[in-house]
Amino acid sequence: MNFRPHARVEPEINLIPFIDVLLVVLIFLMLSTTYSKFTELQVKLPAADAEQLRDYPREVVVAVSSDGRYMVNKTLVDGRGIEVLGAALTLAAKAGKESVIIISADASATHQAVITVMEAARRQGLTQITFATQSSSSLQAGVK
Repeated sequence: MNFRPHARVEPEINLIPFIDVLLVVLIFLMLSTTYSKFTELQVKLPAADAEQLRDYPREVVVAVSSDGRYMVNKTLVDGRGIEVLGAALTLAAKAGKESVIIISADASATHQAVITVMEAARRQGLTQITFATQSSSSLQAGVK
């Protein structure tokens, strides 16, 4: 029988595995946040308040109402199909393929109505399309 007192062993906390796990998590977070920067969509929005010189003979203004009716250069288009709208765009495009289509859509117009204008312009070979905006100062003046 061994009655000698045993030497008490103090428990040790090994921090090396803990540090390894923290470094792996830190590396993962650094890589994932750097990766998320590259996936953002880089969009350069036009300024609505800037006054620019406009070339009126090249412009074709297409108004889209909230109920889906179209007006090309203040002339009502009979019908809502792509073919009818394309024919109206061709007649209004005095500069031919160099004409600029300006889409002025009502805020409550459907996306499909705007897409129809874009598709009609594409089919006629009119590739320069822009959207009309309302300046923030005129919007606030109308609210009063």
